[in-house]
Amino acid sequence: MNKKIAIGVDVGGSHVCCAAFDLTNMQLIEGTHAEMKVDNKGTTEEIISAWASAIKESIDKAGICMLTGIGFAMPGPFDYVNGISLIKGVNKFENLYGVHVGEEIAGKLNLESDQPVRFINDATAFAVGEAWIGKASSVENVMAITLGTGFGSAFLDKGIPQVEGENIPEMGCVYHLPFKGEIADESFSTRWFVNNYNARSETKVTGVKDIALRYNDDQIARELFNEFGTNLGEFLGPWFSKIGTEMLVMGGNISNAYGLFEEAFKSSLEAQEVQVQIGISELKEEAALVGSARLVINDYYQSIEHMLAKM
Repeated sequence: MNKKIAIGVDVGGSHVCCAAFDLTNMQLIEGTHAEMKVDNKGTTEEIISAWASAIKESIDKAGICMLTGIGFAMPGPFDYVNGISLIKGVNKFENLYGVHVGEEIAGKLNLESDQPVRFINDATAFAVGEAWIGKASSVENVMAITLGTGFGSAFLDKGIPQVEGENIPEMGCVYHLPFKGEIADESFSTRWFVNNYNARSETKVTGVKDIALRYNDDQIARELFNEFGTNLGEFLGPWFSKIGTEMLVMGGNISNAYGLFEEAFKSSLEAQEVQVQIGISELKEEAALVGSARLVINDYYQSIEHMLAKM
């Protein structure tokens, strides 16, 4: 039986992953995941070819199907409406600057004119996936954050990304906002944990998992997780109040250790008299694949296109 599918693509700094999404049953198709390493300093041809190869693998794994289109979860800066990379000055994908990625991918895969290639910010794709079929599918006003190498965020109302308005930060992002003398990204990322632990301890670590494993026997580890939870509540609480957030969905590697900073986080919110549901992503890395796949649904894409232009 022919399946009507979309391919969701999540572009990382050193790899790309993708999967086929069944638009009828609203679920990723088991066994269609593909992942490929990508040289982010490679030529345009090398990068585009790697992305196209991974997508082709997912299409082939889906078997007999009707490809509706392809959606990309793409880090910025990027012209999401026109599909043109604006990435420069960050030591990755700089050879894509000014390249019409959508046209290049369509050409590599010999797509028809009615098989669009569309783009959305990667943190927003995570939020869209969670609001569509994930943790936040039963609520309307959602904030989603990803805690990992960086601090990603997105606000959604009835599944539509919110990037402007009286109570919405610029571009719907909070990583660049001030917190404790720096931008928030410095306080809510892997860097914060590693730098602070290494500064306070004679033992050196390279990631949050290393610190989490020391939690039971290491006072410094416990202090850091408590401090992180308190800070996160202090930073996010006012936004929940302004926007009337019903649910916060957390993803990213640090969210795997939520149990270690949950009490401090909730206590910080309670001190502000803020009430919000908290959900830890179960889709995890797949949320961005789901969110990007949703872009091929024309009615949905038309409802968010004006927002994409402002990301």
